[in-house]
Amino acid sequence: MVECLVFSRCDIGDLAVRVLTRAAMTGTAPSSLVGDSAPLADAIAAVEPLPLPLEALPTVGWTEVLAVHPLMKGLLPFPLLIALAVPIWWVFRKWWQEMDRESALDRARRVSVGEADHRPAVCLMLIGAILTFHEYYGGRSFYEAVLRDELKALEQAGLAWLKVSKYDVLYGYVWWSMSRVVGYVVVPIVTWKLLFKHDNLLDYGLRLKGTWKHAWIYGGLMALVGPVVFIVAKQPDFGSYYPFYKFSSRSWFDLLAWEAMYFAQFFALEFFFRGWMIGALRASMGSAAIFAMSLPYCMIHYGKPYLEAHGAIIAGVVLGTLSMRTRSIYGGFFLHIGVAALMDFLSLYKRGALPTVFWAPG
Repeated sequence: MVECLVFSRCDIGDLAVRVLTRAAMTGTAPSSLVGDSAPLADAIAAVEPLPLPLEALPTVGWTEVLAVHPLMKGLLPFPLLIALAVPIWWVFRKWWQEMDRESALDRARRVSVGEADHRPAVCLMLIGAILTFHEYYGGRSFYEAVLRDELKALEQAGLAWLKVSKYDVLYGYVWWSMSRVVGYVVVPIVTWKLLFKHDNLLDYGLRLKGTWKHAWIYGGLMALVGPVVFIVAKQPDFGSYYPFYKFSSRSWFDLLAWEAMYFAQFFALEFFFRGWMIGALRASMGSAAIFAMSLPYCMIHYGKPYLEAHGAIIAGVVLGTLSMRTRSIYGGFFLHIGVAALMDFLSLYKRGALPTVFWAPG
């Protein structure tokens, strides 16, 4: 206090506040810091205590505490998967039995003529190679390390419309989507045409015939999933996660370009897992091909929310069964893009971030 009192121009009100602050910080009574200064003592007495902005905390029950515990969150999917397994088995059991009978007949025929089916071996080895390539070279890091500089060089060479600095993030997703289309579609098709020339690629989920016959099933799934999406959209972290392309709100061009790449990736994904992989394994493995497919399908969701990654197991089994039964991937594809577009739209709408211009300036 002596330091302040030696300044003749020191404002008495400001000094009173400083005394109260020092007292609060040190736990000392203000009177012990004032000394014999009557004006300062009067000023301190005149200062009204400020009300603290206290708010009563809500009462939390033991169930709420357990629900947010990391261990409980980690174990939550397992009883849910068990509970869902029963109705899924009940609905699809006859289809699975029919698939297994067809597989048994085909294996018996091959054994009788001494013929081996090399499709599962080629398929599974190729899956490992493709997914590994995507993990190491099919993402943003490879674009930043290699492709970005190449695009900048092209822009400086005269292709000014590339605007790499403006669309840098979008170009990263272009590479991500393109690598999926090539890896999931082009590589399997070329490999199959070289090694299994007599196979009809339409049998690998690409037949349109019968698609509309089973459309009601996928419509029912959309009716079930849609309300869940609306509920999930109310979660606080939903808006920060979707869309993946964070400049989608900048312009309608950004949003539409992103959705086009997103949809192309979904078609490639459906062909790879529900078309080609199941088609290559069904003759030798029967319904087990569905569950074999669901394993890598779940693993490509690593990095996404924990419950969503577990949900991929159920989605893989249900969509895999339907595509194996219908020999078509189109229902699953339209379901996938419908849910994805709805999630992106709700995220932008919830944040008031829907685009307002078609072309972003700059």
